[in-house]
Amino acid sequence: MTRKTEGSGPGSARIGAAGAVSDGAVRPELGSADADGGGMSLDCLPSGGKPGRSGKPGVLVISHGSRETGWVRLVEEAVAAAAASDRLQGVPVVCSFLELVEGRLIQDGIDRLAALGVTELFVLPLFVSSGSTHVDDIGQAFGMPPVGERAGELERFRIGSMRVTCGDPIDDDPDIAELLYANIRELSADPEREAVLLIAHGSGEPAFHERWQRGMRLLADRVRTLGGFARAETAMLLPDQAASRMEELQRDPVVESVLVVPLFLSAGYFTQKVIPSRLNGYFYKYNGKPLLPHPYIVRWMERRAAAWLETLEVSAVDEQTGQTDL
Repeated sequence: MTRKTEGSGPGSARIGAAGAVSDGAVRPELGSADADGGGMSLDCLPSGGKPGRSGKPGVLVISHGSRETGWVRLVEEAVAAAAASDRLQGVPVVCSFLELVEGRLIQDGIDRLAALGVTELFVLPLFVSSGSTHVDDIGQAFGMPPVGERAGELERFRIGSMRVTCGDPIDDDPDIAELLYANIRELSADPEREAVLLIAHGSGEPAFHERWQRGMRLLADRVRTLGGFARAETAMLLPDQAASRMEELQRDPVVESVLVVPLFLSAGYFTQKVIPSRLNGYFYKYNGKPLLPHPYIVRWMERRAAAWLETLEVSAVDEQTGQTDL
């Protein structure tokens, strides 16, 4: 719909096993977010890696977590669908959360996979941008170096003898660009006279701001190309850039209409309240559709995990033939 308001105008790194440390899970402030039931069990598939792989693989998908059971269930269902794909058959996949979901935190997921005998762990952050400080916190807790000088806010996770590979968040993934374009296609009438404004959370910290900006810029360009739009711009809510970007687009004589695209995992406070309030008084088209639920999120997880599994198979062959990487 067209909204008129009143007022003024996200590569992989492998690390070795870490020693035992204190509990690194984030302490939830509230009770379980899925206390009413209906969520999937921690392990999406039975254990058992495919023959020829080096060690026993397992996948840990990490998302932020929420007090809202519907939000949690959306993530669970997407992870379960990815786990059920042919490419991940026989590999245990666990859905975990950074915070707010009691009994389902990151250390809980690690412990579950360890109990299933996993020795090779792929950590997949289901976050929008590598500019998220949460992604940096998680990486540091698995032993990865920090982004810039910032110290992580989590204690080191207990991983025992597992070898851990940390994957990347979404950033400018082409599948997600197609998802975003599909979300706004219904709003478009004349793409050659339209601009796309991609809005995400962002960060005010320089090193993280740059990562957000890089991923968002590339993603916006992908969406512009897919739809044949005249222009594409990006705006972060932190720092507050939405109104200034909108003014810039509306001064462009080529642009007759602006399609606002939220870059958020699920609908909620930011998509329903914050974005409209930041654009108060401007004309634009907006349907507030988030990334979930959508099969392309499932495909993104499946593809990332499958690519990692292929590296394990190559590694296993190299071990059998005595070859080593230089």
